[in-house]
This record gives sequence, structure tokens and C-alpha cells, in this order.
Amino acid sequence: MAGKPKLHYFNGRGRMEPIRWMLAAAGVEFEEQFIQTKADLQKLQHDGSLLYQQVPMVEIDGMKLVQTRAIINYIAAKYNLYGKDIKEKALIDMYFEGAADLSEMIMILPYKPADTKEKELTTILEKANNRYFPAFEKVLKSHGKDFLVGNQLSKADVLLLETILAAEELKGDILSSFPLLKAFKARTSNIPTIKKFLQPGSQRKSAPDEKAAAEAMKIFH
Repeated sequence: MAGKPKLHYFNGRGRMEPIRWMLAAAGVEFEEQFIQTKADLQKLQHDGSLLYQQVPMVEIDGMKLVQTRAIINYIAAKYNLYGKDIKEKALIDMYFEGAADLSEMIMILPYKPADTKEKELTTILEKANNRYFPAFEKVLKSHGKDFLVGNQLSKADVLLLETILAAEELKGDILSSFPLLKAFKARTSNIPTIKKFLQPGSQRKSAPDEKAAAEAMKIFH
């Protein structure tokens, strides 16, 4: 019996958070080895664990996988979060990448210089409202199903929910013009594995405050 996947990253969201979400949605228990200092990171770099000298890194099924998308694609393929055929996979990838574009902007916001944050936030909200959320609303409207592709949960749905919740942390009523996305959020949040991950005390990380962002910067710069 293979052990639980082991996640190597700092104790915060960053690029590991969508990986945590995928494992949680798949109902897979995982362990975390937190990188707390620059020396912790250097140890992984020097012992050959990191192919490109970067984290996130996940030990799973005898492999040390790096690169967020590669890790997510492996989890999605292994746990049936990647559609039923090549066309569904293409659509899932397309929707995933759109959500990832918005998610990335939100993820790096806490690490931006204080004097540019206001402008960056305005840009994020504008793109969410005018580019990304209208696109996902249109997709859901076009087929009237519960999920973005086919009628089962995929990696695209998981990342979209994560991104919606992160956007709501920036502006609570951001979904006010998107009734289908609001319903999508309610539905997917109630999937038992996801509902469990959304409970207090789970391995889901909270949005970084200034102190947490500064700690992360110390490790990685």
C-alpha cells in the first residue's frame, strides 16, 4: 500500500493550494512537509529532490513531481477528474487555464508592492467581471448542466470554485451579476469531499496577511 502523498511547500496558499484542492476533492488524504526557512528549501535543492530547483514538489506513487500543472494533471487523471475522452480533456484544459489566469493574479496580489496593490486589485476585479466570470457563466448556460464539462466533476470545476472563493475574499458580492456561477458555487461547495475541505481545521490555507507574505518572501528570495 503506497503511503499518502507528501506535499513540500511553505505553510500558505501559493502554487500548492490548487494541488491541495485537487487531492481534497478526490478524497485523498495527504501529508505536508512545510518549508519554514531558506535552509529547508536549500536542503531539497541540494539533495536532488527538485528537478528545476523549485517547489511545489509532491511525493506520490514513488515519484517526486514538480510543476503545478503536471502535478494537477496526474492527480486529475488518476482520480477521474479529467473527462471521459480527448475532446472533454481539451475543454477541461481550456476552462482550467482560464480559471488559472485569474487565480494567478489573485494569488500574487499579497506579494505586490504596497503602492501598486490598489491598482492591481482594480485590474483583477475588472477582469473577473468582464472577462473570466462572463465566460464561465456562458459555458454553464450553453449546456445547462451542473459542471463545466460533461456531467461530472473535473479539475476545471475544482479550480473555478477555488478561484471564485478567492475572488469573494477580495469583493464579497463579486458574483452578484452571475446567477449560474452563484448556483455552481453552492452546488460544488456541497460535494462531500469539498464540503469537508471547506470546514475549519482542514488543510485548506487562509489568505496570506502581510506577515505571512513577508515570511514566504524571506524563504524564496
